[in-house]
Amino acid sequence: MIEGTAGFDIFVELHLSDGISLCFNDGVNARLFAPTDSIPVKYQLRIDFTDGWVLLFTVAMYGGIISFEHAYDNEYYIISKEGLSPLADGFNEAYFRKLLGSVKPGISAKAFLATQQRIPGLGNGVLQDILFQARIHPKQKMGKLTEEEAIRLFSSIKEVLAEMSRLGGRDTEKDIWGNPGKYHTILSKNTYRQKCPVCRGDIVKTAYLGGSVYYCPVCQPLE
Repeated sequence: MIEGTAGFDIFVELHLSDGISLCFNDGVNARLFAPTDSIPVKYQLRIDFTDGWVLLFTVAMYGGIISFEHAYDNEYYIISKEGLSPLADGFNEAYFRKLLGSVKPGISAKAFLATQQRIPGLGNGVLQDILFQARIHPKQKMGKLTEEEAIRLFSSIKEVLAEMSRLGGRDTEKDIWGNPGKYHTILSKNTYRQKCPVCRGDIVKTAYLGGSVYYCPVCQPLE
Protein backbone atom coordinates (compact mmCIF):
# COMPACT_ATOMS: atom_id res chain seq x y z
CA MET A 1 0.00 0.00 0.00
CA ILE A 2 1.14 3.58 -0.69
CA GLU A 3 0.80 5.36 2.63
CA GLY A 4 2.23 8.76 1.73
CA THR A 5 4.61 10.79 -0.39
CA ALA A 6 7.35 13.36 0.19
CA GLY A 7 9.27 15.69 -2.08
CA PHE A 8 12.63 17.18 -1.13
CA ASP A 9 15.05 18.91 -3.48
CA ILE A 10 16.00 16.44 -6.25
CA PHE A 11 14.01 13.47 -4.89
CA VAL A 12 10.41 12.29 -4.64
CA GLU A 13 9.70 9.44 -2.27
CA LEU A 14 6.70 7.11 -2.05
CA HIS A 15 6.19 5.66 1.43
CA LEU A 16 4.91 2.10 1.18
CA SER A 17 3.66 -0.30 3.82
CA ASP A 18 6.07 -2.50 5.83
CA GLY A 19 8.73 0.22 5.94
CA ILE A 20 9.47 0.10 2.21
CA SER A 21 10.16 3.26 0.19
CA LEU A 22 10.35 3.89 -3.55
CA CYS A 23 12.43 6.90 -4.44
CA PHE A 24 13.34 8.63 -7.70
CA ASN A 25 15.34 11.72 -8.59
CA ASP A 26 15.10 14.55 -11.08
CA GLY A 27 16.38 12.46 -13.98
CA VAL A 28 13.19 10.38 -13.90
CA ASN A 29 9.85 11.28 -15.49
CA ALA A 30 6.77 10.05 -13.63
CA ARG A 31 3.38 9.94 -15.35
CA LEU A 32 -0.01 8.89 -14.02
CA PHE A 33 -2.52 7.33 -16.43
CA ALA A 34 -6.25 6.88 -15.96
CA PRO A 35 -7.87 3.46 -16.57
CA THR A 36 -9.14 4.66 -19.96
CA ASP A 37 -5.78 6.07 -21.14
CA SER A 38 -3.53 4.40 -23.69
CA ILE A 39 -0.38 3.21 -21.89
CA PRO A 40 3.04 3.70 -23.58
CA VAL A 41 4.93 0.50 -24.31
CA LYS A 42 8.35 1.82 -23.25
CA TYR A 43 9.16 2.54 -19.60
CA GLN A 44 11.53 1.48 -16.83
CA LEU A 45 8.95 0.83 -14.12
CA ARG A 46 5.18 0.32 -14.17
CA ILE A 47 2.97 0.31 -11.07
CA ASP A 48 -0.63 -0.84 -11.48
CA PHE A 49 -3.11 0.21 -8.80
CA THR A 50 -6.20 -1.76 -7.81
CA ASP A 51 -8.49 1.01 -9.11
CA GLY A 52 -7.06 0.71 -12.62
CA TRP A 53 -4.75 3.73 -12.57
CA VAL A 54 -1.16 3.21 -13.74
CA LEU A 55 2.02 5.03 -12.69
CA LEU A 56 4.89 4.87 -15.20
CA PHE A 57 8.52 5.87 -14.71
CA THR A 58 10.94 6.58 -17.56
CA VAL A 59 14.60 7.34 -16.96
CA ALA A 60 16.48 10.08 -18.82
CA MET A 61 20.26 10.01 -18.68
CA TYR A 62 21.36 10.14 -15.02
CA GLY A 63 18.01 9.37 -13.38
CA GLY A 64 17.58 6.57 -10.89
CA ILE A 65 14.71 4.65 -9.29
CA ILE A 66 15.54 3.15 -5.92
CA SER A 67 13.61 0.85 -3.62
CA PHE A 68 14.87 0.46 -0.06
CA GLU A 69 13.79 -0.61 3.40
CA HIS A 70 13.87 1.96 6.23
CA ALA A 71 17.03 3.84 5.13
CA TYR A 72 18.96 4.75 1.98
CA ASP A 73 22.67 5.39 2.47
CA ASN A 74 23.35 7.70 -0.46
CA GLU A 75 25.23 11.02 -0.31
CA TYR A 76 22.87 12.96 -2.58
CA TYR A 77 19.77 11.54 -0.89
CA ILE A 78 21.04 12.53 2.54
CA ILE A 79 22.07 16.02 1.40
CA SER A 80 18.70 16.53 -0.27
CA LYS A 81 16.78 15.42 2.80
CA GLU A 82 18.87 17.26 5.38
CA GLY A 83 20.10 20.26 3.37
CA LEU A 84 18.60 23.72 3.54
CA SER A 85 16.26 24.41 0.64
CA PRO A 86 16.78 27.75 -1.15
CA LEU A 87 13.03 28.30 -0.70
CA ALA A 88 13.36 28.11 3.10
CA ASP A 89 13.43 31.27 5.24
CA GLY A 90 16.73 30.13 6.72
CA PHE A 91 18.33 30.41 3.30
CA ASN A 92 19.06 34.10 3.82
CA GLU A 93 21.84 36.44 2.77
CA ALA A 94 24.02 35.47 5.73
CA TYR A 95 23.71 31.77 4.85
CA PHE A 96 24.44 32.53 1.19
CA ARG A 97 27.59 34.42 2.11
CA LYS A 98 28.81 31.41 4.06
CA LEU A 99 28.36 29.33 0.92
CA LEU A 100 30.35 31.88 -1.08
CA GLY A 101 33.12 31.76 1.49
CA SER A 102 33.29 27.97 1.38
CA VAL A 103 34.42 27.69 -2.27
CA LYS A 104 37.67 28.47 -4.04
CA PRO A 105 37.80 31.82 -5.88
CA GLY A 106 38.43 30.12 -9.22
CA ILE A 107 35.17 28.17 -9.27
CA SER A 108 32.70 29.30 -11.93
CA ALA A 109 29.16 30.53 -11.32
CA LYS A 110 27.66 27.39 -12.87
CA ALA A 111 29.89 25.08 -10.83
CA PHE A 112 29.03 26.98 -7.65
CA LEU A 113 25.29 26.73 -8.25
CA ALA A 114 24.92 23.28 -9.75
CA THR A 115 27.62 20.92 -8.43
CA GLN A 116 28.03 19.05 -5.14
CA GLN A 117 24.49 20.03 -4.10
CA ARG A 118 25.70 23.13 -2.27
CA ILE A 119 22.20 24.43 -2.90
CA PRO A 120 20.03 21.29 -2.77
CA GLY A 121 17.80 20.84 -5.79
CA LEU A 122 19.36 23.63 -7.87
CA GLY A 123 20.60 22.17 -11.16
CA ASN A 124 21.57 23.08 -14.69
CA GLY A 125 17.99 23.57 -15.86
CA VAL A 126 17.05 26.34 -13.43
CA LEU A 127 20.40 28.12 -13.20
CA GLN A 128 20.05 29.58 -16.72
CA ASP A 129 17.34 32.08 -15.73
CA ILE A 130 18.94 32.68 -12.32
CA LEU A 131 22.20 33.80 -13.91
CA PHE A 132 20.40 35.80 -16.61
CA GLN A 133 18.36 37.73 -14.05
CA ALA A 134 21.53 38.33 -12.01
CA ARG A 135 23.38 39.39 -15.20
CA ILE A 136 26.22 36.96 -14.47
CA HIS A 137 27.99 34.81 -17.07
CA PRO A 138 27.95 31.01 -16.38
CA LYS A 139 31.78 30.95 -16.55
CA GLN A 140 32.27 33.98 -14.29
CA LYS A 141 34.73 33.20 -11.47
CA MET A 142 33.09 33.52 -8.10
CA GLY A 143 36.16 35.20 -6.65
CA LYS A 144 35.69 38.08 -9.10
CA LEU A 145 32.09 38.84 -8.17
CA THR A 146 31.52 42.37 -6.96
CA GLU A 147 29.45 43.06 -3.87
CA GLU A 148 26.58 44.18 -6.08
CA GLU A 149 26.79 41.00 -8.20
CA ALA A 150 26.77 38.78 -5.11
CA ILE A 151 23.62 40.48 -3.84
CA ARG A 152 21.98 40.19 -7.28
CA LEU A 153 22.82 36.48 -7.44
CA PHE A 154 21.33 35.79 -4.00
CA SER A 155 18.16 37.71 -4.84
CA SER A 156 17.85 35.97 -8.20
CA ILE A 157 18.14 32.51 -6.63
CA LYS A 158 15.33 33.27 -4.17
CA GLU A 159 13.05 35.06 -6.62
CA VAL A 160 13.42 32.80 -9.68
CA LEU A 161 13.03 29.55 -7.75
CA ALA A 162 10.03 30.89 -5.83
CA GLU A 163 8.35 31.88 -9.10
CA MET A 164 9.10 28.51 -10.69
CA SER A 165 7.62 26.76 -7.67
CA ARG A 166 4.54 29.02 -7.60
CA LEU A 167 3.79 28.32 -11.27
CA GLY A 168 4.22 24.56 -11.06
CA GLY A 169 7.63 24.30 -12.70
CA ARG A 170 9.27 25.30 -15.96
CA ASP A 171 7.59 25.00 -19.33
CA THR A 172 10.41 22.66 -20.42
CA GLU A 173 9.20 20.00 -17.94
CA LYS A 174 5.91 18.15 -17.43
CA ASP A 175 4.04 17.21 -14.29
CA ILE A 176 2.63 13.82 -13.36
CA TRP A 177 -0.41 14.46 -15.59
CA GLY A 178 1.74 15.29 -18.60
CA ASN A 179 1.09 19.05 -18.46
CA PRO A 180 4.01 21.49 -18.89
CA GLY A 181 4.84 23.91 -16.10
CA LYS A 182 3.51 27.46 -16.35
CA TYR A 183 6.81 29.20 -15.69
CA HIS A 184 7.96 30.51 -19.05
CA THR A 185 11.71 30.08 -19.27
CA ILE A 186 13.79 33.01 -20.48
CA LEU A 187 16.78 30.90 -21.48
CA SER A 188 16.21 27.26 -22.41
CA LYS A 189 16.03 24.83 -25.30
CA ASN A 190 12.67 26.42 -26.14
CA THR A 191 13.94 29.99 -26.44
CA TYR A 192 17.63 30.16 -27.27
CA ARG A 193 17.00 30.70 -30.99
CA GLN A 194 15.04 33.82 -30.12
CA LYS A 195 16.56 37.22 -29.38
CA CYS A 196 17.50 38.33 -25.88
CA PRO A 197 14.36 39.86 -24.32
CA VAL A 198 16.43 42.73 -22.89
CA CYS A 199 18.96 43.81 -25.53
CA ARG A 200 17.56 41.92 -28.56
CA GLY A 201 20.98 40.39 -29.20
CA ASP A 202 21.69 36.73 -30.02
CA ILE A 203 21.54 34.08 -27.29
CA VAL A 204 24.54 31.76 -27.12
CA LYS A 205 24.26 28.02 -26.46
CA THR A 206 27.40 26.09 -25.56
CA ALA A 207 28.41 22.91 -23.73
CA TYR A 208 29.95 23.54 -20.33
CA LEU A 209 30.51 21.28 -17.31
CA GLY A 210 28.47 18.36 -18.58
CA GLY A 211 25.46 20.24 -19.90
CA SER A 212 24.33 23.08 -22.12
CA VAL A 213 24.41 26.66 -20.91
CA TYR A 214 22.53 29.57 -22.45
CA TYR A 215 23.49 33.20 -21.99
CA CYS A 216 23.42 36.64 -23.54
CA PRO A 217 27.00 37.87 -24.07
CA VAL A 218 25.80 41.48 -23.87
CA CYS A 219 23.68 41.23 -20.72
CA GLN A 220 25.98 38.67 -19.10
CA PRO A 221 29.52 39.77 -20.03
CA LEU A 222 32.41 37.58 -18.93
CA GLU A 223 34.93 39.60 -16.95
